[in-house]
Amino acid sequence: MRAGAKAKGRTAAKGLSDWRARAARLARRIGGGFVLVLLLAGLALWWAARWTPDLALYPIQGVTISADNGKVHWGSIKAAGADFAYVMATDGADGIDPQYARNAAQARVVGVQVGAIHRYSLCKLATDQAANFIRHVARRADALPPVVWLDYDDRCPDRPTRALLLSELATFLAQIEAHTGKRSVIAPGPAFEADYRVTAGIARTTWLRRDFFEPDYGAHPWAMWQANDYVRLTGAGGTVGWNVLRPEGQE
Repeated sequence: MRAGAKAKGRTAAKGLSDWRARAARLARRIGGGFVLVLLLAGLALWWAARWTPDLALYPIQGVTISADNGKVHWGSIKAAGADFAYVMATDGADGIDPQYARNAAQARVVGVQVGAIHRYSLCKLATDQAANFIRHVARRADALPPVVWLDYDDRCPDRPTRALLLSELATFLAQIEAHTGKRSVIAPGPAFEADYRVTAGIARTTWLRRDFFEPDYGAHPWAMWQANDYVRLTGAGGTVGWNVLRPEGQE
C-alpha cells in the first residue's frame, strides 16, 4: 500500500511538473509573440512618422500646421523639404488659431509660401464665418489661395440639407474671395464628401485627404493631396499633415 501511494505521488508530482513546464513554454511563446507585435507596431509608427510621397513624382510638397504643433521652428520645417505651408487660421464665426499670425509671419521669413485655412462650421451662418476670416486674414499678393476645411465636428450637431449647405458655402466663398482676390480651395474629408458631394456642386480646386494612398473620392481629380497626417518633424510638436501638389499635366 505504501509503495503504491508513493508511486501515485511520484506520478502526480511528475504530472504537475510537466504541466508547469508546458505552461512556462506557452507563457514564453505568448510573451515572445507579444514582444514581436510591439516591435512591429513600433516599426509601423516609425515608418508612418517619416513617410512622404516620392519627391521625383511630386516635386512640390508642404505641410499643414496649427497651434497643436506648438512653437514651430520654420527653418527646420523648410529644411525638411516643405516648399509651402497651409496654416490653420480661423474656425467658424469666432474661432481663431492663436498661433496663426506668428506661424504665417515666421514661415514667410524663411521663404516658405503660406496659405490660410478656415475650418467651416455647419452651425454658423456663412456671412458670420466670412467676417471672421476677413477680420483675421489679411489680403496679401504673395499668399496662397485660402482653403476651406470641410469636415464634421463633434461641437456641431447640425446637418443641413445639401442644397442649403451649397448655398451657404457659395456665399462664404464669394465673400472671402472678394477679400483675398483669389479663388479658394475646398478640402472636404471623405465622410463629408460622401454625404454632401461638395466637389460636384462647387466648382473649385480640391484638396483631398487619404493617408499613404492617393484619394479618389472627389468628383474630379485632386489638385492637392494630404498624404500623411502622422509625420513628425524636428521643429514642430506632435504630428503635421504632409501634402503634395499634383504636377502639371497629370490627371
